[in-house]
Amino acid sequence: MSNATNAFPSISFYRLPQVLEIIPVGKSTWWAGVKSGRFPKPVKLGPRTTAWKATDIAALAQSFSYHNEN
Repeated sequence: MSNATNAFPSISFYRLPQVLEIIPVGKSTWWAGVKSGRFPKPVKLGPRTTAWKATDIAALAQSFSYHNEN
């Protein structure tokens, strides 16, 4: 059985409140950025559940910190 669990990828997701703790913008700014393509697209986990891949949010946060260093 342990081999079967290794076949599944370990992907984690952030909901919007968690995302906004990492990327400090307002909700309307976030959604405008998603619409324009500046921020990552969400993943629908259910009819009323929207989330973002943790790897996408980490990459976005890293790109912001990179731009602030230069």
